[in-house]
Amino acid sequence: MNKYIAEMIGTFWLVFGGCGSAIFAAAFPELGIGFAGVALAFGLTVLTGAYALGHISGGHFNPAVSIGLWAGGRFEAKELVPYIVSQIIGATFAAWVLYLIFSGQSGFAGTGGFASNGFGDLSPGKYSLMSALIIEAVLTAMFLIVILGSTDKRAPAGFAPIAIGLALTLIHLISIPVTNTSVNPARSTGVAFFAETAALSQLWLFWAAPIAGALIGAVLYKIIAKE
Repeated sequence: MNKYIAEMIGTFWLVFGGCGSAIFAAAFPELGIGFAGVALAFGLTVLTGAYALGHISGGHFNPAVSIGLWAGGRFEAKELVPYIVSQIIGATFAAWVLYLIFSGQSGFAGTGGFASNGFGDLSPGKYSLMSALIIEAVLTAMFLIVILGSTDKRAPAGFAPIAIGLALTLIHLISIPVTNTSVNPARSTGVAFFAETAALSQLWLFWAAPIAGALIGAVLYKIIAKE
């Protein structure tokens, strides 16, 4: 049970820190952190969460990562459902806490997009469904390659969270304008429940594309990493 709780806490931290930075700080008057700040916030949540909790649960904090690690031979199939459920609970609880905080602002008039993911009219840059599908799949595939490579027994020990956190930062720097960056179905699900847009109707893509990308990344790494 400890590893499931660790996954809940780690996913909570990722959504609270990453989405919280987007909701509260990205465009704060005169002192907004912008896309670069939000990207760094997501990277830092994974880096710190992996160091704090990785030795307990592996530090997945993402259903696509769990599925990719299973496809890469690093994770047992019987653990997939409990891990994914734990991650969704953690993400949704984080989104609820963010809502409680956000709704306490003077003049609160609704959540709006609430850092949710989307394509078409819900894309920050109005990118199409196809653009969203491609970028989410490609970036998740590369994310899995970084994760599998940095945690390989042949890789330098102790540095994996740094590589993974920096990779997630880069992923956000690339794709925030396209989809608001998911590469994580739990992250997309938690905030979609509280968004006042059609985010829930588009949520299928932010499950399908990251999972497909994770499977592709895992297969590619297995091919190139053979000794």
